[in-house]
Amino acid sequence: MSSLTARRRPLALLAAAAAALISLAACSAAPAATTAGSSSATAAATPAKGGTITYGRAAATTSFDLNNQITANNAFAIDKVFEPLVSFDTEGKIIPWLAEKWVVSDDLLTYTFTLRSGLQFSDGTPVTAADAKASLERHIKVQGPLPLEAPIDTITATDASTLTITLKNAYTPFLSELSGFSNGIFPKDFGGKSEKEFFSHPVGTGPWVVDTWDPSGDTTFTANTHYWQAGKPYADKLVYKVVADDTQRIQQLQAGQLSGIEEVAPATIAQLTGDANVTVSELGSWEVEQVFFNTQNEYFADPHVRRAIALSLNRDGITQAVTFGAAQTVKTLIPPTIQYSADVKALDNDPAAAKTELAASKFPQGFTATLLIASGNSVRTQEAQIIQEAVKPLGITLKIESIELNAFRERFFAYKFDAMINSGQSDAPDPNGLIAFQTDPKGFSKSFWTHYTNDQVTKLAEQGRTTPDGDARAKIYAEIQQILADDVPYIPLYNTKNVVASLATVHGLAPRINGSVLFQDVWLQK
Repeated sequence: MSSLTARRRPLALLAAAAAALISLAACSAAPAATTAGSSSATAAATPAKGGTITYGRAAATTSFDLNNQITANNAFAIDKVFEPLVSFDTEGKIIPWLAEKWVVSDDLLTYTFTLRSGLQFSDGTPVTAADAKASLERHIKVQGPLPLEAPIDTITATDASTLTITLKNAYTPFLSELSGFSNGIFPKDFGGKSEKEFFSHPVGTGPWVVDTWDPSGDTTFTANTHYWQAGKPYADKLVYKVVADDTQRIQQLQAGQLSGIEEVAPATIAQLTGDANVTVSELGSWEVEQVFFNTQNEYFADPHVRRAIALSLNRDGITQAVTFGAAQTVKTLIPPTIQYSADVKALDNDPAAAKTELAASKFPQGFTATLLIASGNSVRTQEAQIIQEAVKPLGITLKIESIELNAFRERFFAYKFDAMINSGQSDAPDPNGLIAFQTDPKGFSKSFWTHYTNDQVTKLAEQGRTTPDGDARAKIYAEIQQILADDVPYIPLYNTKNVVASLATVHGLAPRINGSVLFQDVWLQK
């Protein structure tokens, strides 16, 4: 999925960012959670029941239609209400969720899932295999931005608690695909309501129930009293409070007005870690910050131009300058936290070679184009300014166009941009998700809105989906990543960490590897 919520830093730090380009340091994105603050002494305490968690978020929830959404502002509200058959742990390993177990046939074509005993929806009605069947079939029908792409032949509710799915051919990322939020389970026939009525007041198996919802403002959830994890959630209410500005979120957290906040900006991590009243929690992520080229644009349709720009950039310098070591420089769209991320030979930090490459293009004297970013996002403003300066010696003028976040989304969804800065984030632990989303010219996003088309990549991606895990599959994804590094439809910059912060009296608030927080394990010290 595309990650479209803003990360901000004060623009006054731009001078420090430029200076940081001179001295580079290695950094990494840890695959396991770490915390800082004053809560360690009470970490083993018995969780308390009750209270309201008020969580500061950058953007409002605009829809709960799980099959038709993609952006983080919606995905991380949807997953509070709807849950999939299987999920993943902090390292991306597939684990049981609504299905307590499953069996895969020897020919890898039949998957038999057994639902947990006593599962109920939030309205108290039992969850059956027929509900799971209807949910997945609706997703297949709708497809949406994160389609269920597995070659499913049949879905059968064998009995009330057994769901059998048969594939037309082997599909290695099937379980990973099922773990995404868009494959959550809801009542068949929408519980007797129309789709519009249902998604206005959704019913699912998740730990939270939508109480009040303003598509342009805050969302309030109440605890699901029928939740299958006994005794959870611990809190009575969860409030998503929209605070678009990073600085204001931090101020409200430190003032005690918020229980926790998402997307802690790299420049403020040290500040919050040093506050005894705050706990900072971080985990590796499936997200990669990238520069994207619209290959329908006459300039960026030329691979020599894209290669020249890649060669003009110092990725390590950009990473250090804008994240202060809170991210890991990468050369591929598959982050190191996902299997088969390859050590590719990338075009990077060679100004002389950049000039040679541009000389081989149709525009050897350079050109003028626009670099689109979302306004209010200081990190990306700094990235854009660094990139703008880096390509000037090539005779390339990149005009930075900064527009409001929703308008930014509308623009690139309509392919109305020359180049843009955005991030790609996987919703599941298998590399196929990112590869399909960013290289399939016929998919929902048309190669992440770049229109990039490479028949060899398309062929290899199909092989990657049907090849069993192991050396042969690793070789396929390594080849794909090297082709992308050579063709440069986008320039991967760095793999961020997921960083959240909470009051020290708030326990258990930690990010998932996909960037979400589920909150059923969060409790408030009294």
